[in-house]
Amino acid sequence: MQTMTHSQSIDLEHFDLRRARRNMVENQVRTWEVLDARVLETLAELPRESFVTPAYRALAYADLALPIAHGETMMKPIVEGRVLQSLNLKPHEDVLEIGTGSGYFTACLAKLARRVISVERHADLVQLGHERLREAGIDNAEFVHADALRDFGPSRIFDAIAVTGAVAAVPQVFREWLKPGGRMFVVVGVEPAMRALLLRREADGNFSEERLFETDLPYLAGAEPMQRFSL
Repeated sequence: MQTMTHSQSIDLEHFDLRRARRNMVENQVRTWEVLDARVLETLAELPRESFVTPAYRALAYADLALPIAHGETMMKPIVEGRVLQSLNLKPHEDVLEIGTGSGYFTACLAKLARRVISVERHADLVQLGHERLREAGIDNAEFVHADALRDFGPSRIFDAIAVTGAVAAVPQVFREWLKPGGRMFVVVGVEPAMRALLLRREADGNFSEERLFETDLPYLAGAEPMQRFSL
């Protein structure tokens, strides 16, 4: 009986992962009303397994929120697809991402926009995100080690903002970082009834709100609901 060589095993693994990626796009993301061609192409091209914690590599394309360091998680692929579609990013636009996480969603944003600034409070995730995007050949993303709610002050405003953790209420400072005509994706509310929203800043400075779907994300640090005490 012929024994499989190491190189053949690696090729088979790559084939299986490519097939899993295609199945993720066609059977998960597309069926959740994600039909934007650029978004689907981005998800089909980016090797999600390269951004997943090694212990969970085999689950890179599963319909799961996979754990990463510091008790954080990657969003489910279907949620990532819906977020990207809702932001409707253009190649000339600049994006702020609040919460780098694994760096995968940063890479997706960078594929769709001109420039991405990604803010992350954990220094090791900043470094990991930088390394992973460099390995993926993506050079239009900048990583900033800061807490977006405490010590981050951008020198410009953005066409779009993606908030990758939930907030009990949208911080006013996030609104101030958005250009007129800009869009912000954010998950708002109290577990388990959280709402995924798209906020638009109108030309007069006011905000409109579109409710997209219900979901459940871990809170950004410092954006949790206030604890209520009863006597």
